[in-house]
Amino acid sequence: MELVRVVSHNTHKRMVSCLQGHIGAEAEKRHKKLPLTSLSQAMVEGGNQLGEDSLIGKMMEVCGEAENRLASELMQHELQIEKDVLDPLSQLAEVDIPNILKQRKQLAKLVLDYDSARARWLQATKSIISGTNTQALTAKADLLKEEMDEAMNKVELCKDQLAADMYSFFSKEGDYACYFVTLLEAQADYHRKSLTVLENVLPTIQAQQDSWTEKPAFGTGLDEHLKRSGREIALPLEACVMMLLETGMKEEGLFRIAAGASKLKKLKAALDCSTSQLEEFYSDPHAVAGALKSYLRELPEPLMSYQIYDEWIQASSVSDPDKRLQALWVVCDKLPKNNKTNLRYLVKFLSKLAQDSEVNKMTPSNIAIVLGPNLLWAKTEGSLAEMAAATSVHVVAIVEPIIQHADWFFPEDVEFNVSGMFAMPTPASNHNNHLDYDCGTIERKRPGSMVGPENDPTPLVFCFFSSFTVSPLSLCSTPNKHSDYTLRRGSNTLGRKQHTSPAFQPPLPPVEAQGQGHGAGQVPQLSAEPQPQSQSPSGGSGPEASQHSLAQGLLLCISAAGGE
Repeated sequence: MELVRVVSHNTHKRMVSCLQGHIGAEAEKRHKKLPLTSLSQAMVEGGNQLGEDSLIGKMMEVCGEAENRLASELMQHELQIEKDVLDPLSQLAEVDIPNILKQRKQLAKLVLDYDSARARWLQATKSIISGTNTQALTAKADLLKEEMDEAMNKVELCKDQLAADMYSFFSKEGDYACYFVTLLEAQADYHRKSLTVLENVLPTIQAQQDSWTEKPAFGTGLDEHLKRSGREIALPLEACVMMLLETGMKEEGLFRIAAGASKLKKLKAALDCSTSQLEEFYSDPHAVAGALKSYLRELPEPLMSYQIYDEWIQASSVSDPDKRLQALWVVCDKLPKNNKTNLRYLVKFLSKLAQDSEVNKMTPSNIAIVLGPNLLWAKTEGSLAEMAAATSVHVVAIVEPIIQHADWFFPEDVEFNVSGMFAMPTPASNHNNHLDYDCGTIERKRPGSMVGPENDPTPLVFCFFSSFTVSPLSLCSTPNKHSDYTLRRGSNTLGRKQHTSPAFQPPLPPVEAQGQGHGAGQVPQLSAEPQPQSQSPSGGSGPEASQHSLAQGLLLCISAAGGE
């Protein structure tokens, strides 16, 4: 019994120390004194100070309210524990068992009293036998006998009471043990209710978190960034392209010359904040180019996708130029939608950058060398240097033709200022602006396979043909402002080896893939009688060969008309 009392007492003491509220206090006072309540008040006050414009403020306010509800649940839980577990356990350890132990002590005392009365009675009996005053001794012995019998009755009564109490205790041992079952049940109920509170508030707080678009873009997956920002083109990609279009197109060694580390870090941090206030970075195109390369490199999966890495490598290994372009087009068409959209945006910009290669020295080959490893890499373990060395040759062979033939791979026009957050660069006005009015922009009219320099005469040749629909001879015999413009521009570009059009027209997309939306981007048919689109441009025959011969004839006619 004593052991049960000690164990129960220690358990009660430790359980009380686990309570966060003051035992015995009223519910309201107990709630105010809980640490969770203090935390809740601090969070709510902090959220109010930060305001609704701060995500931290919003989160602190919502969390503060949740902590207050958790404090209420804890207060109710502790009240229940105090009532159903602590009080009965205290009754057992401090009242019931001590009463039984007192009965045992009382019984021991009564037994001693009985033994003393009996000893006195035995002594009186002996005195009667050896004494002379027999009558007086006999009367005394009778009194002692009554005293002994009374003591014996008390012992018996105490023994019966003690036995009854002990039997009652053991019969209730199941009830006492149930206190601990009640404890666990109460804890389980408390945690369930607390979990309900958390589950109810988590969707709200998660929705606020997801609705906050100002999240880091660097190092975040492309799909995740586009989804949470509601964009079509990644913000770092659009921001860097727009800044470079305005101030970086003539910068020598763009993407090759490293930028200052502090400036680059600052720009990346600004882009992670989704800010459009980037005026200070316009003057440092190398930092902008470095940020763009860094964004591409830090993507968890390359823009050109792990999934079709082997297919890219296989396509780049095709020896025949026509078939290699065809294979690259097929692989490119397999890119996921978001990857393809952002790759098209980037490639169109890089193609535009390559048009100024005489100034910026960034030909499609050079761009592919410095930027290609940031667009595609193998999903293998190893250092960055090892990965780059293993894939650099193949990547250049993949990226260079895509940039060189950007309008064939991606025939759709691209609006670089997709979000409208950035100001488009203002084109320099000159006396040739009427050309855009007459036959459209050079970008739009350039045949899909001819991604040459800005001053390449080929785009104007096709522009004339599509606008006036006349024969090359009629153009030769009728020099006008367009032919003069062509001569002025063409005279400075015929010697560019890296940007002159290839000796072959890139093959048309496969017939079975035209239903996927690429038919609009086919190379225009220049022959009088259109050839079937599925005809292959091998051996110098087919519509591509006729286009090339017409282009050469038209150039010769224009040169003859201009006397050059």
